[in-house]
Amino acid sequence: MPRDGVLADGVHRFPVRVYYEDTDAAGIVYYANYLKFAERARTEMMRLFGVAHEEVRRTEGSVFIVRRAGIEFLAPARLDDELVVETRVKEVGGASITLDQDIYRDTSALVRCAILLACIGRHGRPTRIPSALRAALDPRHQNRRMVPAHAR
Repeated sequence: MPRDGVLADGVHRFPVRVYYEDTDAAGIVYYANYLKFAERARTEMMRLFGVAHEEVRRTEGSVFIVRRAGIEFLAPARLDDELVVETRVKEVGGASITLDQDIYRDTSALVRCAILLACIGRHGRPTRIPSALRAALDPRHQNRRMVPAHAR
């Protein structure tokens, strides 16, 4: 799998290997590191949609922040495990994106995350998601490959 993951059938799959630095003294992934894995996957998914966070900040004056995160831990990941973070866009609103992110080892779900992202402007207040990005991310649309070049 490419290091930036694969986007197919409305699901972004992102590979993660568990390193020593990700684990606690028992060799089990420290719980907060699952949030880091999910963040990396979201960032790469956005890139595949044609949007780099810094470019959006610079050109649109907006950034995405995590407004809410719900996490269910089902089983532990361990040192050297090869994981996959699967990200699904559930809903795109005017200024928010709702995602499901599940972390797997092989076919076993280890962690389930429900994430609400908010788009905020330069002054820290909610602002509309750029229309081209909203359209590209919207799960109701069939053509979700990437944001058109003119909209970047």
